[in-house]
Amino acid sequence: QVQLVESGGGLVQAGGSLTLSCAPSESIFDFNYMCWYRQAPGARELVARISVGGSTNYADSANGRFTISRDNIAVYLHMVDLKSEDTGVYYCNASRMSRNWWGQGTQVTVFS
Repeated sequence: QVQLVESGGGLVQAGGSLTLSCAPSESIFDFNYMCWYRQAPGARELVARISVGGSTNYADSANGRFTISRDNIAVYLHMVDLKSEDTGVYYCNASRMSRNWWGQGTQVTVFS
């Protein structure tokens, strides 16, 4: 069973920055995609993803402010200029073929 260990959430003032980390129990490069999702009241939405080849995609709300990256250990979500609407639980997701796995989630709260 793949495990994803997230860290880096917290309380931050609007305009500030945070970096989230997600370390899988297998090699980063064993997954087709590594993604970050956000869950606020309502649906869980895709914020950013990175493919095994290094291609990245972002939600419109994240474009220009969030950066997804990786190294041999973890995938990261660097967030700047945070807004109150960025508040939510951020989940790491890893997918391979038809299977996917989720981390436990890390809370990000942006206050004014």
